Amino acid sequence: MLNVKALRSESDGGKPVQPQGFSGRLAQWRDEQLARRALKIAGEPGLVLDLPSGAGRFWAVLTEHSNRVVLAADHSPEVLALGEAGFSAEKLKRIKTFQTSPLSIELSANAVDCIFCMRLFHHIPDRDHRAAILREFHRVTRDTVIIALWVDGNIKSWRRKRLERVRARVEPEVLRMNRFVVNRTEIETEFATAGFQILGHHDVLPGYAMWRVYVLQKA
Repeated sequence: MLNVKALRSESDGGKPVQPQGFSGRLAQWRDEQLARRALKIAGEPGLVLDLPSGAGRFWAVLTEHSNRVVLAADHSPEVLALGEAGFSAEKLKRIKTFQTSPLSIELSANAVDCIFCMRLFHHIPDRDHRAAILREFHRVTRDTVIIALWVDGNIKSWRRKRLERVRARVEPEVLRMNRFVVNRTEIETEFATAGFQILGHHDVLPGYAMWRVYVLQKA
C-alpha cells in the first residue's frame, strides 16, 4: 500500500528551500529552467495544480505569469503554511492552498488546465501505485500534466544501480532506497495506458543525469 503521508512534501522535505552553496544554487536554477520550459510546452496554462506543493519550492516560477492562478496542494497543511509565510501577500493572492492526496484529489473532473508534479514519482517504485495516480491526474486535468522523475539510460542511473547492488550484498537487511529509477520505455507505456500522449520532455543533463521532465497531454 502506498503511504502518501510518508511521501508528503517530497519537493523540499517540508522546509522552505534555501539552496546551499554554488552546486545547490545551480541545481535550483536548472530545476526552475526545466519547469519554465515545461510550462511553455504546456501552453502557459492559466490554472495550475501544484501537487505535492511542499513549502512552495516552485511557487515563484509558477507565478511569474501575472494571469496564472496556482492551486497548491499537499498532504500536510503545516508545510503549506510554511510556504505561505515565505511569500508576499501580493503573490499569495494567486496561490490557493489546500490539503489533499494525489490518490484522491479533492477537485472535480477537468478542474485545472495543468497538473504540475515535480517531486513525487521518483519515490514510487510500484507501477500500480503510479497508475492509480496517473488515472487521478487524467480525471482532474482538462489538458496537460507535467511530471519529473528519474529515468534510466544515463551515467548517473548506471552508477546508482551499481551502488545499490553493492549495498544489497553488504547489508541486505537494510532498506536504503527511497528514490527509484524507472525504465523510460516502461514509464512512457504507463503514460499511454493512463490516456496521455507525450508533448515533449527535457533532461537536466542529457546522457548524464537521471532527472527528466515530461509534458503530457490528454489523448
